[in-house]
Amino acid sequence: MPVHLSPVSWLLVLSLLLQLVYAAYYFWPFALRRVPEAVEPNPEQEKARPVSIVVAARNALEQLRYLMPELLQQDYAAFEVVLIDDRSGDDTGLFAQQLTQYYPNVRLVTIGSTPENIAPKKYALTLGIKVARYPYLLFTDADCQPTSDQWLRHMARGFDTGADLILGYSPYAETPGFLNRLVRFETLLTGLQYLSFAERGQPYMGVGRNLAYTKQTFQATKGFASHIRRLSGDDDLLVQDAVQLGRRASVVTVAEAQTVSHAPETWGAWWRQKRRHLSAGNRYRAADRVRLGTFILANGLFYLGTLAAFVVPEPEWVALAAVWGVRTSLIVATYAQASRRLHDRQPLWLIPVLDAGYFFAYSLLTASLVLYRNPSRWK
Repeated sequence: MPVHLSPVSWLLVLSLLLQLVYAAYYFWPFALRRVPEAVEPNPEQEKARPVSIVVAARNALEQLRYLMPELLQQDYAAFEVVLIDDRSGDDTGLFAQQLTQYYPNVRLVTIGSTPENIAPKKYALTLGIKVARYPYLLFTDADCQPTSDQWLRHMARGFDTGADLILGYSPYAETPGFLNRLVRFETLLTGLQYLSFAERGQPYMGVGRNLAYTKQTFQATKGFASHIRRLSGDDDLLVQDAVQLGRRASVVTVAEAQTVSHAPETWGAWWRQKRRHLSAGNRYRAADRVRLGTFILANGLFYLGTLAAFVVPEPEWVALAAVWGVRTSLIVATYAQASRRLHDRQPLWLIPVLDAGYFFAYSLLTASLVLYRNPSRWK
């Protein structure tokens, strides 16, 4: 018996099928995979794999007062902290100098000015990497905090597989308000994408709040040379360049291996942050743009088709309700499992609203990047 559906209904069905493909091939295998949460200390191996933790900070005195004790208390046999004071106007440099007097494994790099036509944060990180003693590099931001003293150990163990890059997860702290819920949802969705793609052998990005790679990898990509003028991309574009050279990536998602930071507190701050991050996307490899673009398009078509269903002369309410029911069940179940794997609790009852809100905001962000391009500042 043939099925007679309007073009709008077929559009909804097509968008649902595309989302089912992504869920079945990428998201569910990742979300359902169980990995050991505990790791046994191995001092001899750790001494043979010393790690340099690299942190770039600008006017971050208060944040460093919380972060540095957490870094210095990491349970690992051989590591140093390379702290880069990037043109700070507060007492960041003085605080860092005091740390170097008490802790021999803290090294300070002070930057007074940045050359023209070079992104300030990339310049800061480049100088920090150059002075790092050890061949394994672990990165986080000044406003982050590791979730445990095992963070370094877990991330370093990611190199056991022979990987050159280790992709970690960095959620935002939960606070009251819809904006915080939307930002945390977007972080979960982004994490689900880049981590599940990486587990399928298709890594395309990492987050600088929790990322590790070898110094050899940094040298192979010529550092940030291919995108040195871009304010964004010190994490995802470096991963792009490394993967292009055949470097391998591994994923670490255990709860003790995460770093937590505070989400933007205003819509304007979040908007500027997202514009900065999305602006790097046009330098992704074509295959990555197609994979990500198809997923975004499938979700966009779903909401576009829903709007169209309300304005066509003869709406097919049964088909619309069926597609909505299946998709809502799919996304709630998918994000519920992903939040368990990533230890990032979400309000499941609000997922459909957050999903719609995110893709609406994403559409506006994309339009703004097309119509108006302006640089964002490294704070």
